[in-house]
Amino acid sequence: MQKPTTPFSDTTPLGSIDDITAALETVGYISTRPISTALYLAHHLRKPVLIEGPAGVGKTDLAISAAKALQFALLRLQCYEGLDDGKALYEWKYGKQLLYTQILKDKIGHLVADADTLDQAMGKLRGFQDLFFSREFLEARPLLQAMEQHGGSVLLIDEVDKSDEAFEALLLEVLADYQVTVPEIGTIAADVPPLVILTSNNTRELGDALKRRCLHLHIGFPDAALENRVVRARVPGISDALLGQLVAFVQALRHENIRKPPSIAEAVDWARTLILMHASVLDEAMVRDTLNVLLKRQSDIIAVQDRLPDLVRAARDAPARTH
Repeated sequence: MQKPTTPFSDTTPLGSIDDITAALETVGYISTRPISTALYLAHHLRKPVLIEGPAGVGKTDLAISAAKALQFALLRLQCYEGLDDGKALYEWKYGKQLLYTQILKDKIGHLVADADTLDQAMGKLRGFQDLFFSREFLEARPLLQAMEQHGGSVLLIDEVDKSDEAFEALLLEVLADYQVTVPEIGTIAADVPPLVILTSNNTRELGDALKRRCLHLHIGFPDAALENRVVRARVPGISDALLGQLVAFVQALRHENIRKPPSIAEAVDWARTLILMHASVLDEAMVRDTLNVLLKRQSDIIAVQDRLPDLVRAARDAPARTH
């Protein structure tokens, strides 16, 4: 079978790794060299990218930002236990089929009136049976929709680790050949393969067959310099002084003995919270009042209560980062 064309034309901002970094920054996503390299390879090798890492570090946001930067349609499939092909690939429009069946029932006498035998009558009706299982009666779901985007698309298969192992097998044909097989119709292949991004929070080990078909990318918690840039890009109104203290506090908090360290997304939410509260610098009372924005487990909040004075003091003494 002839391989599909490449996902993007030469005019898209994927000519180099630096081009990808610059394109993502225009939509507020601060990329790293490994992230931009993974997208560059996904384009040129026509392979999906499996992104693993803790929740809230920007895995899903990367797919959304890539679609915005490339001006592509975003097709998102949110995975969960029990997900099947009816929700991921396609399902038949049973209501429409039922309506047409009723219309055919009313007209069946007229359709077979000139048939001399039962075989002739059945032959006339077989054509209508095929019609009921044509593309007109097919409801496309995200995987099939991505195959049918002629202008290119980003297919986000989010939290694939929450799906069953059987769903992984369903993905193998889609990810290997960028095509979907509908038994009643045949194989539907993509003219323009989508850029496929799968995300996983590592709640279960994914199968080797799925991993072999993907490029691997791990996104972890950022260092202080990168987190500073990310928060600045998402909350442009924050002052340098408050931003430096916020990042220092969040970085230190991740090293405490807690079950769920704050993610980048939660750091951004906290920055917006502090601005809403008219904070100019961190103070202990403000931190205590808003700590639930950063920590989502009560046990973690309790665990750091006694450490807050030292953490706030250290954050206030940290130098502001302006780049």
